[in-house]
Amino acid sequence: MLALAPTRLFTGDGMLENATVRIDGGRIVEVAHGVAADAVKLKGLLAPGFIDIQVNGGGGVLFNDAPTVATLAIIAAAHRQFGVTGFMATLISDEPGKVEAAIKAVGDAIVAGVEGVLGLHLEGPWLSAPRRGVHPAEFLRELGQEDLRLLTSKCSFPLMVTVAPEQVGPDSIRALVDAGVRVSLGHTAASTEMVEAALAAGASGFTHLFNAMPPLEGRNPGAVGAALASRKAWTGLILDGIHVHPVSAKAAFAAKTADKMILVTDAMATVGSETASMSLFGEAISVQDGALRTGTGTLAGAHLEMSGAVRNAVKLLEASPGEALRMASLTPATFLGIDSERGRIAQGHRADLVLLDDDMRASATWISGRQVH
Repeated sequence: MLALAPTRLFTGDGMLENATVRIDGGRIVEVAHGVAADAVKLKGLLAPGFIDIQVNGGGGVLFNDAPTVATLAIIAAAHRQFGVTGFMATLISDEPGKVEAAIKAVGDAIVAGVEGVLGLHLEGPWLSAPRRGVHPAEFLRELGQEDLRLLTSKCSFPLMVTVAPEQVGPDSIRALVDAGVRVSLGHTAASTEMVEAALAAGASGFTHLFNAMPPLEGRNPGAVGAALASRKAWTGLILDGIHVHPVSAKAAFAAKTADKMILVTDAMATVGSETASMSLFGEAISVQDGALRTGTGTLAGAHLEMSGAVRNAVKLLEASPGEALRMASLTPATFLGIDSERGRIAQGHRADLVLLDDDMRASATWISGRQVH
């Protein structure tokens, strides 16, 4: 049994001081007041491990380039150093066959015990061409019956898909949701009415709010307006100060709160790597003033890690440390439906933890009670 006594403890619901967390069998067995005599004393803030629902790559590799267990192991190791204890491997729109390969790779990685691999996020190819961003136009398509059969075949892990309502209708969305798939709306120019129909059919999230969707207008709210107005839908936000203006981000935070806003990194291969450039579908991508851009200046994913997103939430959104941490742990866990065992430091939950220093930088990470960073 392991006992940890941090300077401060964030449980997912509140802050505690002078507390001891006891871990056995990879689970938290007790959160007790007071510093136990046998506890390992930790300097810093102990919090639930971060959950990132949009990770394209890290450690110099991109999931799209090689959807394999080996690739996922490299990505997982890169993000563990930033406090991520669970991530959704994200595949962007690609050639036919990549979706099936990605599903197999994630399943095999989980069976192999690759620590940190949580599930799969398919960001396309069922997206809107006018709002495709760096997604290659030749791979975009409507959701067909074979796609629907594959996606509803009951994965053994969390499966999330980002779709555009103009490419995937309410009946298909309902079928996906009935099969346990988390449906998020993004890369879309759909009308407000189409977005609301998608939400009514069971879509429950919005992928990187503001990005790859038309701006909010008073008489044409679109996806952004529908996202902000919905009391039920979650919204992902790339909080690097570049993808979304801080004022727009603050407005969204005021509307959604920490219970419905999810910090995502949209991280690419450069995160956790010494390289500042990469290739995406044969196009050179490089880090320019903190952002990943193509040669023409188009944003291509993000050069952001999750502890940095948490720090930005405090700085740019004026969120409390607890709110910032919740948006990186409990809120994404709740969106994915796994909050009964992740996202909190509470009895019975997995011992997935991150220790943060006074600058909110990750200094140690545990997965199932084992220190992995």
